[in-house]
Amino acid sequence: MIDDIKSEAEKKMKKSLESLNSAFNKIRTGRAHPSILDSVLVDYYGQDTPLKQVASVNVEDNRTLAVAPWEKPLLPKIEKAIMMADLGLNPSNNGEVIRIPMPMLTEETRKEMVKQAKADAEHGRVSVRNARRDANSMLKELLKEKEINEDEERNGEEAIQKLTDRYIAEVEKLLKAKEEDLMAV
Repeated sequence: MIDDIKSEAEKKMKKSLESLNSAFNKIRTGRAHPSILDSVLVDYYGQDTPLKQVASVNVEDNRTLAVAPWEKPLLPKIEKAIMMADLGLNPSNNGEVIRIPMPMLTEETRKEMVKQAKADAEHGRVSVRNARRDANSMLKELLKEKEINEDEERNGEEAIQKLTDRYIAEVEKLLKAKEEDLMAV
């Protein structure tokens, strides 16, 4: 029973980390990286479809992305979707491929992005702590219903706290790496 609660808490914490990684991928650095466009949805025959499913996204050089659609009529739709995604990117279409130059980041922009990364990391920490709270409340419920004793509850809480500490440390590690990436000139 306690193992089930612990594994459920770990699943939630893993999802929190995945969500944080996804949020960090949306924060662009000065370098081109295909994951910047992961959130872009293209109107494909009336259906919002992820860009990856309708085009290939490649890094041309460290400051330019190239998007080659599988179907030529999608070029204007993809270009429009990238502009509407509010990523601060200005794609240019040459009739074959859409090129997306990465704008240079000013010191002020970098600091804003670090601030955004810290806010995302805090959301990740809160999410991990919420998973801990839920698991601890399930343990207390089991204790109240006399399905486990106090020692088992205490041991379960300690195990969940160790899990929480491990995931919080992982959030910190991801944040530190993102900060270094953003502040690198």
